[in-house]
Amino acid sequence: MAVTALFFCVVVLCAPFLSCAGTVTEIEALTSFKLNLHDPLGALNGWDSSTPLAPCDWRGVACSSNRVTELRLPRLQLGGRLSDRLADLTMLRKLSLRSNAFNGTIPRSLSKCTLLRSVFLQYNSLTGILPPEIGNITGLKILNLAQNHLSGEISGELPIGLNYLDLSSNAFSGVIPRSVANLTQLQLINLSYNQFSGEIPASFGELQQLQYLWLDYNLLQGTLPSAIANCSSLIHLSVEGNSLGGVVPAALGALPKLQVLDLQHNQIHAAFPSWLTSISTLTKVDLSNNFFTGVVPAEIGDVTKLESLNIANNSFGGAIPIEIKKCSLLQFLDFEGNRFTGNIPEFFGELRGLKVLSLGGNAFTGSVPESFGNLSVLETLNLRANRLKGIVPVELMGLSNLSTLDLSGNNFSGVIHTSIGTLSRLMVLNLSGNGFSGKIPASLGNLFRLRSLDLSKQSLSGELPFELSGLPNLQVIAVQENLLSGDVPEGFSSLMSLRYLNLSSNAFSGHIPANYGFLQSLVVLSLSDNHVSGSIPPELGNCSDVEVIELRSNSLTGHIPADLSGLSRLRVLDLGMNNLTGEIPAGISECSSLTALLLDFNHLSGGIPVSLSKLSNLTVLDLSSNNLSGTIPANLTMLSGLVKLNVSNNNLQGEIPLMLGSRFNNPSAFAGNQGLCGKPLDRNCVPIMDRGRKKRLILLIIIAAGGALLLSLCCCFYIFSLLRWRKKLKEKASGEKKRSPGRASSGASGGRGSTDNGGPKLIMFNNKITLAETIEATRQFDEENVLSRTRYGLVFKASYNDGMVLSIRRLPDGSLDENMFRKEAESLGKVRHRNLTVLRGYYAASPDLRLLVYDYMPNGNLASLLQEASHQDGHVLNWPMRHLIALGIARGLAFLHTSSMVHGDVKPQNVLFDADFEAHLSDFGLDRLTIATPAEASTSTSVGTLGYVSPEAVLTGEATKESDVYSFGIVLLELLTGKRPVMFTQDEDIVKWVKKQLQRGQITELLEPGLLELDPESSEWEEFLLGVKVGLLCTAPDPLDRPTMSDIVFMLEGCRVGPDIPSSADPTSQPSPA
Repeated sequence: MAVTALFFCVVVLCAPFLSCAGTVTEIEALTSFKLNLHDPLGALNGWDSSTPLAPCDWRGVACSSNRVTELRLPRLQLGGRLSDRLADLTMLRKLSLRSNAFNGTIPRSLSKCTLLRSVFLQYNSLTGILPPEIGNITGLKILNLAQNHLSGEISGELPIGLNYLDLSSNAFSGVIPRSVANLTQLQLINLSYNQFSGEIPASFGELQQLQYLWLDYNLLQGTLPSAIANCSSLIHLSVEGNSLGGVVPAALGALPKLQVLDLQHNQIHAAFPSWLTSISTLTKVDLSNNFFTGVVPAEIGDVTKLESLNIANNSFGGAIPIEIKKCSLLQFLDFEGNRFTGNIPEFFGELRGLKVLSLGGNAFTGSVPESFGNLSVLETLNLRANRLKGIVPVELMGLSNLSTLDLSGNNFSGVIHTSIGTLSRLMVLNLSGNGFSGKIPASLGNLFRLRSLDLSKQSLSGELPFELSGLPNLQVIAVQENLLSGDVPEGFSSLMSLRYLNLSSNAFSGHIPANYGFLQSLVVLSLSDNHVSGSIPPELGNCSDVEVIELRSNSLTGHIPADLSGLSRLRVLDLGMNNLTGEIPAGISECSSLTALLLDFNHLSGGIPVSLSKLSNLTVLDLSSNNLSGTIPANLTMLSGLVKLNVSNNNLQGEIPLMLGSRFNNPSAFAGNQGLCGKPLDRNCVPIMDRGRKKRLILLIIIAAGGALLLSLCCCFYIFSLLRWRKKLKEKASGEKKRSPGRASSGASGGRGSTDNGGPKLIMFNNKITLAETIEATRQFDEENVLSRTRYGLVFKASYNDGMVLSIRRLPDGSLDENMFRKEAESLGKVRHRNLTVLRGYYAASPDLRLLVYDYMPNGNLASLLQEASHQDGHVLNWPMRHLIALGIARGLAFLHTSSMVHGDVKPQNVLFDADFEAHLSDFGLDRLTIATPAEASTSTSVGTLGYVSPEAVLTGEATKESDVYSFGIVLLELLTGKRPVMFTQDEDIVKWVKKQLQRGQITELLEPGLLELDPESSEWEEFLLGVKVGLLCTAPDPLDRPTMSDIVFMLEGCRVGPDIPSSADPTSQPSPA
């Protein structure tokens, strides 16, 4: 008993000393923690160990019984690594260092603080892994590590008592550990914005207390596990931005407390989840950007607590159910990018609480319901890209809370209401792509909050209202492609927030205001295709943020300001088709971001600046049609990214740099420079000789020239006398020879293949036909005989008296002289293949009459055949025939490519059919014979036809074998699906449409109903799908990923049907008809 009493006394006497010793350790730990930190605000300057209450009176430190229990230092800009000495705070219960700049790893030793209940380290720059030792803190309730740079997999056990786990916005990877199911007290899990992969664990279903499950923007696949239906406390389920597919399990309809379901941006293929309508607690549903199909069920009206419904960018169709008006609490409704049809329902006007209504990108018709005027709290109205028409109801002008109004891409007409100026909260107004006419109302000047104004692509006329210059927040002004006139508005220089100004394709005149140089925020300035005159103001060089300057097709004069050289962010400078003079400023090379420099069709002189080689990002350089002189700088070959170069029609001289000529092996890029020589021009360079040899050569040439001249005069006199004698003799013998029939053009006469009087000839390779007979066979090129109109002239049907029928192409006036034309025609006549239209002859004597003779193709072209097939339920073109056509085109194009020729305009109109319906590719090689006419300007580009031309060809303006492959792929997809490339919207093309159907598994959608019937179980079905895949290979975005035409022939021959298809090995297997 005495021993026990003695022990008790010792403990009581020593207690104060033990407490003091513990405090000293914690002071040392916190002092060590402070020494590792960067403290720019001096927040910890008051940490003084000499104070009697240290550390409990320090900022951010809380104690209990003289022991540190809390360390709270949020939002103090503290930086540095977390000290291992924090582990000495053994009584710590709360650690909050959020919203600072801590870096390094989370100390493993922190697990020694076993009494911790909450850790807040979010919004820092911590790296490394989540220490597995963290699981030893079994009493931890809250762990928030969001918004750091943590990575790796989550290994080991997490604290068993966790209620709140937030690891969002890091770089964690691997699968979500199934051990999370052991955390049965979890109420919130946030793993969003990481790189977790695999499937969502079904074990989540064991978390009965879970209320919030957020897994957004990871790499998760598979389907939503139905076991989640067991999370009976779940309020918010969000899996946005993953790759989840399949269907959404109907079992989730049993979640009794679910309020928010967010499935957007996944790959879910299913109908509208009808079980959603049984969850009466739902307030927000987001199914957008998936592959949902079908209709919206009428039962959606039963979800009466619904405040937000987003089903945008799916494939829902049909009509919108009227029952939706029972969801009277709706504030957000987004149906954009679906297939809804019919009129916009009037009952939308009954949803008085709507703040956002988005119906764009559908197929709605009719007019805008006047009932929309009842939506008094509406802030956003989006009706863009539909088929709406008529007058915009004036009732919309009473929506005083409207901040965004987008009616673009419809068929609205009439004038823009002046009352639009009453929408005082409007920030975005987009009326582009409609049929509005009249003047732009000055009342727009009342919209002081307006940031973006887009009135482009209309029929608006008159001048821009001066009042627009008083809108201080305006950032975007787009009025291009109208009928606007007047001076370029000087008042816009007061719009300090202006970033985008596009006045192109109007009738503006006057000068470019010099005070536009005050627009420091300007990024895009486009005044192209107007009547602007005067010089380019040097003050534009003050627009330091500008990236695009487009002043093409005006009447600008003077020099290019050297001040533009300081625009380091400038990407596009287009000054083409003006009257600019002087030299190209050498300082333009300081525009280091420049990707396109277009100065064509001006009067620039001097040399090409050597400094242009510094523009390492340059892809397009067009200096054509100027007065530039000197040589082409050899260092332009250093521009490795250059894809288009044009220096034609200047006064350049010397040898084209060898590497440059090899890269741009197109004579047209260098033509029109009499002093240039070397490849790719057909003009060899003469080596430089020493002066002595040069003088002797000049003297020799003079002597030789004099002698030749004397000899020529003698010969001419002799020939003249001889011809007069022969003429008199012939007149006496047979009389004067009669002229050819009057329907022939001047100078056209003679028998088959020749003329006795030396007149012009129609050159035929295999038979004899005269020009007079040809003109008679086309009825003097009568309009009724026109077979087709192409960029290379008109094609006529020529029916001769002996029954023979040929096709005669009359070329437009070209610049090739007769000798060059003959040379190219003779070369083209040697290109022969059974799947190519073969040139049979030509006429070249008259500069304004150039003819090419081809075999007549009686069965028209592929475009007509596809159109006929669509009207006759596809019976004209069965699968074997489509396959043969595709193979024929491929063989012809492959032969061209092996002959080092590029077609440049592969499209259905250029695929002709002979009497046996064999395909023949036409219109190749004609760019060598003439300059294309703008006859097809609406559908053609300089390198092909819109819808068929490859993206890189549009950018570079040059056709290649790879661009031919792309065009063939488009033709192949059109041949297989019956869909024309021009049938799609601006945001979609035939390639994207085909990929979309394949991704959705809706392969039968590729077959136009009634156009091509195939049994999914047949071999023809597999062959059809192989053909589709070949089409997608051909249209790969990267030209290097596309197969060659020889590979394509091999692939298509591998899916042949019926009897063997004849080989294309013999290029001359198609004999001449005559």
